[in-house]
Amino acid sequence: MEIILLQDVARLGSKDDILKVKDGYGRNFLIPQKMAIVATESAKKVLAENIKQKAHKEAKLKAAALEIAEQLKNKQLVIGAKTSTTGKIFGSVNTIMLAEAINKKGFEIDRKQISIADDSIKEVGKYTAKIKLHKEVVIDLEFEVVSE
Repeated sequence: MEIILLQDVARLGSKDDILKVKDGYGRNFLIPQKMAIVATESAKKVLAENIKQKAHKEAKLKAAALEIAEQLKNKQLVIGAKTSTTGKIFGSVNTIMLAEAINKKGFEIDRKQISIADDSIKEVGKYTAKIKLHKEVVIDLEFEVVSE
């Protein structure tokens, strides 16, 4: 029996794969659990069209992410924090503060897209953060923490 997977199935395949399985496994488990459908000619055509549209959307998203990445590379980011006389920060600089600073520059970046190598920044200085704009587009953004 030939099937099209509707979701990832462990030790079998990934979503949108066309596979041959035993009749009983397909009819009695995969199809009733809504993990797969029978791979008829019309279902294969629909799958091919969906994959084509998904690839087109993915290309648009990647192009937009690359454009934002080019614009972000040229930006200087400075984050102000209250510090002691020795340069230690009261509290720490985190991804929320970094996201707010980037959003003030005119970009829409969520804090979940940002990762800082040091989990918490507690001193004044220059640091680097990784921003994941797309699954294939990750940039390094340098920022500076200064005393207010």
